[in-house]
This record gives sequence, structure tokens and C-alpha cells, in this order.
Amino acid sequence: MISRKIITNIVQEAGFDIVGVVRAEHLAEEHNRFNKWMLEGNASTLDYLKRNIEKRFDASVLVEGAKSVIVCAISYLSPYSRGYAEGCRTKVASYALARDYHMTIKEMLNEVAERLKEHYPTLRFRAFTDSAPLAEKSYAVRAGLGWIGRNSLVVTPKHGSMLHLGELVINEEVDEYDTPLSGVGCGECRRCVEACPNGTILDNRTIDTRRCISCRTIERETDSGNIDLDGWIFGCDACQTVCPYNMKAPLHTNRKFDPLYDPTTLDTEAWLAMTEEEFQAMAGTTAMTRAGIARIQKNIEAE
Repeated sequence: MISRKIITNIVQEAGFDIVGVVRAEHLAEEHNRFNKWMLEGNASTLDYLKRNIEKRFDASVLVEGAKSVIVCAISYLSPYSRGYAEGCRTKVASYALARDYHMTIKEMLNEVAERLKEHYPTLRFRAFTDSAPLAEKSYAVRAGLGWIGRNSLVVTPKHGSMLHLGELVINEEVDEYDTPLSGVGCGECRRCVEACPNGTILDNRTIDTRRCISCRTIERETDSGNIDLDGWIFGCDACQTVCPYNMKAPLHTNRKFDPLYDPTTLDTEAWLAMTEEEFQAMAGTTAMTRAGIARIQKNIEAE
């Protein structure tokens, strides 16, 4: 059995801001809600969400002999997360300004696992970020990190919602497990709902990806006739910038998530004139490569 105290110390030393631990069990209620959301067509063209659904809500089938899930979170909130000047037409989601978090989070999780193996040599694990089939937001809520806000994201009392999540599914039990938070939440606040120019946020704290700016600028072709991009060329922070928890949250402290360039120095002409080589030199290690400069320029032209 692994000590929760040892887990906490190692996770914090690895650079994460928050950690919670829950049993690796089937999340039946969350699974049912997800199925309903899918049946209503809200996943649109995000076909990857339609795969491995049974595994997504049951960590015990993802790792042989899985007993526990260690859920870690780290803030990426930067000055750019506070919003752009009115009228800006080249806005980039603040998470995408740093090195691709999939790589960084995986490295940090592997560091945690290797440190744990020094204390528990028989430990087996698998590390996850949001690119793998694990319902990380659901496990984060079960682990007491925060709650699902109206914008469908995990909101935490101190760090708000501008967080990256990462999980270690392990084959060992832990001497103390966490429980969901109580006494906190969004209350009557609807700022995120009102901030979205396309009515993306649904009443049940989920989103319709058919109207989501982030989805349209990254995941599939942009149709400017159906959706207002509101100046966003990659991703969107609209529903997070206005959140009271994010407005009072401290800036990130882990330098691994520092922005690699200043997006406010680039106007539409600069982006449209940018070559692939210039794009790679500036943002080649960021998540923006998922779209590529040609797609970003197409987003700008669709404005």
C-alpha cells in the first residue's frame, strides 16, 4: 500500500500544483451522461471521442491490476490568459503559447512514477493526458480537485480552470483516498455562458462542439457562415477569461509553461505573411503545430 503523503510530496516536487487520489473504478453516472451527450450529436466531428468509450470511464481496464488513479493538475495561466485588447483579430488560446503540454505533462508524470518506484519497486503504471482514453475531468472531480463549471471545464478554488490535467493509473492501493469537494461551485454565475459568441455552452454544463470556436479553429474546417470566430485563430479562452475564479487565480509558476512568444506583437498581416519555416521556428514545439500555419491563415481569412 502506497502512502498518500509520499505521493503528495513527489507530485509537488515534480512541479504540479494540485493532486488527488481515487480508486480505479467505473464511473457509471459520468459514463451515462457522456453517452447521452454523444447521442445528442454534441461531439460533431470529434470522432476520437467515439472510440474506447467503455475504457474511458473505467481506469481499471486500462492497466492490468489497476487499483488507484493519481490525478495531477498544473496551472498555465499567464498574462495572455487575462484576455486580448478589444478588436484584436489574431487571438491565440493561452495554453498554446507554451511548449505542447502533452509532452511536458507526460514527462512530469513519468518522473513522478519513477520516483514512486524508488519507494515501491513493484509499482506498475500508465500515464495519461487528454490525448488518451481516460475521462480525466470526471476523475479529477472525484479526486476533489474541483468541480465541473458551467463551461464544462474543471474549476478549482485556487487556480481556476486554466489547468492541465494528467493521471497515473497504478496497480497499488493508497492508504488514503480523496472525496469530491463540497461547499464550492459556480453559484448563479453565468459569465462564461454569456461570453461565448455562439451559444456553445449548454445548460447541463457541457458544450455543443458544432458551435465551439476552439473546435472550429483546430479540429475541423472553419465555416465562417455558421460561426463567429471572434478574432480567435487557434483555440479560444472566451469562456475562461471571464470566470471569477480565473480572474483572481495566481499566474502559473512552473517555467515549463512559460509562453514562447508574444502573440500581441503579431497582426493579421504578420500571420498571413508567415512561412512554414518561420512558423516552426517560433511555435514548432507548441500545440499550434496541430493546425499548422496554413490552417491558421485560413482561420484568419475566414474572419
